[in-house]
Amino acid sequence: MESWNSSIHFCQWHGVTCGRKHQRVTTLELQFLKLSGSLSLNLGGNNFYNQIPQEIDHLRRLEILDLTNKKSISTIKKLVEIHGSIKKHMGLNLLGLATASPAVRGNETDQQDLLQFKSKIIGDQLRSLESWNSSIHFCQWRGVALHGVAGIREELNLAANGFNNQIPQEVGRLKRLERLDLTNISISGEIPSNLSACSQLTFVSMLGNKITGEIPSLLGLLSNLKILTFSNNSLTGNIPPSLGKLSSLEVLDLSLNGLTGTIPEALGQLANLSYFFVGVNAISGIVPIATFNLSNIREFDIGGNKIEGTLPCDLAIIMPYLKFFSVGRNQISGQIPISIFNASNLNALEFGGNRLSGNVPSLENLNGLRGLLLGTNYLGHGREDDLHFLCTLVNNTKLEQLYISQNNLGDVFPECISNFSSTLLGLVMEENKIWGRIPNGIGDLINLEVLVASE
Repeated sequence: MESWNSSIHFCQWHGVTCGRKHQRVTTLELQFLKLSGSLSLNLGGNNFYNQIPQEIDHLRRLEILDLTNKKSISTIKKLVEIHGSIKKHMGLNLLGLATASPAVRGNETDQQDLLQFKSKIIGDQLRSLESWNSSIHFCQWRGVALHGVAGIREELNLAANGFNNQIPQEVGRLKRLERLDLTNISISGEIPSNLSACSQLTFVSMLGNKITGEIPSLLGLLSNLKILTFSNNSLTGNIPPSLGKLSSLEVLDLSLNGLTGTIPEALGQLANLSYFFVGVNAISGIVPIATFNLSNIREFDIGGNKIEGTLPCDLAIIMPYLKFFSVGRNQISGQIPISIFNASNLNALEFGGNRLSGNVPSLENLNGLRGLLLGTNYLGHGREDDLHFLCTLVNNTKLEQLYISQNNLGDVFPECISNFSSTLLGLVMEENKIWGRIPNGIGDLINLEVLVASE
């Protein structure tokens, strides 16, 4: 297809034959050229009266079929009714069915719903919705994405715009919406409860706004939801137990709010949950054991709350993929579960700011650990061997932060610290019962930026 360029008339391109009168393409012969890729067929704007040949069903890789013409609508309907195998073209977009398909007729309603949504938005300082007008098709409006068969709307992305007002209730009218991204747009008010009517939603993000009120329990009806984040707002009230019905949920981020109450037992039913963030709220009570049974969890953060109780002794065994684990700045007591240190994928572990006591288990299996925060607890017994766990870190080549300050750790300052990885940036050991001198070899930690070892 080297000849297909603007240097010669397209009627002279290889495989192209044009009619003599109007110089329009009449034949396209591209066999044996070993071409690949998707195929679209656009015959729109013509005036065919004959039937559509059944052989069109042989075009297995056809993705776009445009036969737009009111006079051919009945024939197209018949094609769809008779040739059921056309459904085998999984990516096929029947553009020519615009007046025959209810889904496409619904697009006019979609446009009106979006305009209603826009009408409730005030303070559009960045003029983000300026393109939302009748001069162009609404699928070209900023933040709107249409995909799939018949141009079904899938995405509304208004992230990083500045609106300074509430979320319009009209969002609940966008029935085919699959993705709603309202990240960092300065919206306030409450989460519309009728958002639950958007049953196709798989992604909802409203993080970084000024949203108040409670999380609507009706959101538990969004059975297709995979990602839900309301992080960094001013939400209050309890976490609705109904969220435990979101069987497809993979990410739940409710951190940095003012949520109270307890973590619902029902969240332990979220078998697909990989990321669970409820840190920096005012959640109290005991973490349900079922929550620690989420075997797909990669990152788990309940830090910065008022949570009490102890941690299950088999924690790492039932969280085999765990990479980030934070229960810091709570009121958790008891001992650190020995099994947590068998979670070989861990790269960050935060227990600081609790009421933990006893010995710190061996860390030799955590070769990928980058941060270990154990400060402000009651760890250790003020005697020899309290710091033995530090020497189990000498084979770690990634450790960057080690905080064990404000505990009851005794023992001499361990020589093995000189053998720590050169990646170590911070070592804070103050307010313990450590004695002896700082070993000369600590100078080998060439990237060390912070060393605090005062009484």
